[in-house]
Amino acid sequence: MTWSNWHVAPFLTSVFFTLGVLTLYWVSFNWLTSWLRSRHISFDEDRLNAWYGVIYMVVFVFSIQLIIVGKNYSWQFMNFELIAIIFCAYFLNIHIPYYFFFPILLVYMLFDHSIGYWESWGHALTLAVFFTILNIIRVKFQDHRLAPLIYMLVGVPFGGILWLWMKIKFNFSWAIYGQEWLYLIIFEGLLYIYVTMLSQDSQTRLRLANFASHDALTQTENFAAYTGASQYLFKDSTQHQRPLSMMMFDIDHFKLVNDTYGHLAGDRVLQQVALTVQTVLDANDTKVKLYRTGGEEFNILFPGYMVAQTQTIVTQIFSAINHQTIQFGARQIAISISVGVSAVTVADGSPIDFYNRVDHNLYNSKRNGRMRITSI
Repeated sequence: MTWSNWHVAPFLTSVFFTLGVLTLYWVSFNWLTSWLRSRHISFDEDRLNAWYGVIYMVVFVFSIQLIIVGKNYSWQFMNFELIAIIFCAYFLNIHIPYYFFFPILLVYMLFDHSIGYWESWGHALTLAVFFTILNIIRVKFQDHRLAPLIYMLVGVPFGGILWLWMKIKFNFSWAIYGQEWLYLIIFEGLLYIYVTMLSQDSQTRLRLANFASHDALTQTENFAAYTGASQYLFKDSTQHQRPLSMMMFDIDHFKLVNDTYGHLAGDRVLQQVALTVQTVLDANDTKVKLYRTGGEEFNILFPGYMVAQTQTIVTQIFSAINHQTIQFGARQIAISISVGVSAVTVADGSPIDFYNRVDHNLYNSKRNGRMRITSI
């Protein structure tokens, strides 16, 4: 059978084209976030998603419109453009201030040779209101059980108004108007179903990734995450002669806490210690990361720090933990920590060599009476 025997309605090809564009967005965005994480580059995923989504959709809209710009049938790709706008406004929840929105529309109308038509200005104003309302209902009704219905109740009438402006401008038939509006309604429904499915799948993957790399009790990153980070940072340090230091500490006499007060008390101690340390790190440098690498053992990696430069943070952590008691029921549990600190040296052939030297410093702190810092 040859290709000439296949007769596929334009609507079906439009559906697969639209879903393909959205799939490419998700695939490329996931690749970008994976690439950034593999290089341990910190980023705000929501902000990255917003900026990447805007750039991706602007390129998409301008690219398809370039094919028919200035033609008397330049309305033919409008459903694709509306779907891109709905995707940005509702599903990516991108907020564009009015003083940015109208310049964008102005540039588009100049590009499309439509700035001299009053109908295009009416269309642009309607589009701005539509975008704003999509933002509002996304925030207000995102978790509402009627969210899909509310989404369609906004999308359907606005779609009709936006296509009405095009009918007035290009004077095509009411049959075409009804057909295009119907196509948009179907696209909007398919978009909601498709993006919801992808979002749920992404959230599941994120939860699994978080479970694999984080300690369930303390919510700190775990030994697996430490291993990956230390290998990457050690390689970066040795290849580019960048300083890298590590603090290792454990809770003194932790077994005695478990034996005296019970394992639930031990869990409370671990949680409070992790929370205290994370508070200190957040107040100083978010690039410095905490890992729970054993039962009561924790490691902190300091990329870009020599040992002397870690002193402020190390001392704050040491003082904060050693001068607090932890409430457990009616009991007050006093705790202390022993600490080892060191930096990567030219003699280190692997991350294990680095780890062992820090561990040796921690051992010296414990052997010499505990509740002290050893840094060599």
